[in-house]
Amino acid sequence: MSTRALRGATTAAENTAEAILDAANELLRAILVANELAPAQIISVLFTITSDLDAAYPTRAARELGWTEIPLLDAQQPKIQGDLPRCLRVLIHCETERGAHEMKHIYLREAKKLRPDLAA
Repeated sequence: MSTRALRGATTAAENTAEAILDAANELLRAILVANELAPAQIISVLFTITSDLDAAYPTRAARELGWTEIPLLDAQQPKIQGDLPRCLRVLIHCETERGAHEMKHIYLREAKKLRPDLAA
């Protein structure tokens, strides 16, 4: 097993707890499926959110998925002119047999604009 890092991002439809948790849940599930990961392989998760999202912590979505043994952290993205609004980003550290070139980084919704080279 090797330790790898996965990146991903998505956007929330609006600044509500429901929209933030829905976006975070969708992103986490998509990363797990694309990389054939089980929660037991996850070492830690760091979420960042843009300053216009303050209705919920995205890590709550991970807890609701049952990720109670995984260290989780939320942080606020620096406010940058022209940044994508209502954006959630995630960095996941995991253990996997996959090589670095086999890892699938996931960009959903409007966040596909951030990394069109990685967006499916």
